[in-house]
Amino acid sequence: MAIPLSIQWLNGQLIILDQQKLPHETEYIALNTLEDVYDAIVTLKVRGAPAIGITAAYGLAIAAQNHEAETAEAFLHFVKKDALYLASSRPTAVNLEWALNRLQESIESVRTVAAAKAQILEEAKRIQKEDEEACRAIGGYALQLLEGKSKVMTICNAGSIATAKYGTALAPFHLGKELGREFEVFACETRPVFQGARLTVWELQQSGVDVTLITDSMAAHTIGAKGIEAIIVGADRIAANGDTANKIGTLNLAILAKAYNIPFYVSAPVSTFDLLIADGKEIPIEERPATEITHIAGQPLAPNHTKVFNPAFDVTPAQYITAIITEKGIIKPDYEQNITGLLGAVSGGGAQS
Repeated sequence: MAIPLSIQWLNGQLIILDQQKLPHETEYIALNTLEDVYDAIVTLKVRGAPAIGITAAYGLAIAAQNHEAETAEAFLHFVKKDALYLASSRPTAVNLEWALNRLQESIESVRTVAAAKAQILEEAKRIQKEDEEACRAIGGYALQLLEGKSKVMTICNAGSIATAKYGTALAPFHLGKELGREFEVFACETRPVFQGARLTVWELQQSGVDVTLITDSMAAHTIGAKGIEAIIVGADRIAANGDTANKIGTLNLAILAKAYNIPFYVSAPVSTFDLLIADGKEIPIEERPATEITHIAGQPLAPNHTKVFNPAFDVTPAQYITAIITEKGIIKPDYEQNITGLLGAVSGGGAQS
């Protein structure tokens, strides 16, 4: 049993776990060009806000190695153009833009093209290393909040394959397993792309964690019937007031947690916060192809020409969130005050996109 990884930099090459093939095939593929990275993000071969950011960072670094510019200024121009292209791949996950901005800032004062190429790759590696450390810290804080609780529900996949390692929402289960602490996890299937069924169940099984799959529509009944003691989810973007965008269906769980009077936790690294967005109304919500709903494995379920609304995310208002777990500590209400306080203390203003 081992915690699976989704992103590796091996022998100068970016290797990712093709999450579209899971759970039936465990296939690692090489991404060699900017276009390869863009396609991998759009087609969900790599997904999860932190993993998207890490992959995009390596993608920008890969493209940068191939730019032949005479001056550092001209090189930076090429890099900015590539960053805009990658940033358009998925609009909701703030880590994507955050990582791309960080790489660009890292070479702004570099004087030679050769030095800039070396620097941008090293910065991508740092982002991956920092994310692994952050996820382990998140797991530690989450274990504190889950003390005395063993039955926990989650949705989508905010695990090791959505990050550098450990994950965010799944971090306490992976870390708990390492520390000899057992959980019984109930994973919602996560329609329409089934990240819960395909990915979370597979990932937790690889780590040896007790996991039970349910359909999304079973959540309310399961909370009561199985005695669920907490719900923990990840996040793709958190506004300054604590409103949180996460996979579609998360808001349903937050409302259920309120009704059943159990805690609802959001786990995310500080890079997921966007202090430039006041509240959830300003978070862009990606809409994905209709075929994700009308078809399963390429087979049609609905009549031809069926009208479809397919938002990939929803926004949970801060009032439903018991606590937000970060690598820097646990944030509790008042979120507007405490988010700014924590992020300002650790980064001089927060992880702004």
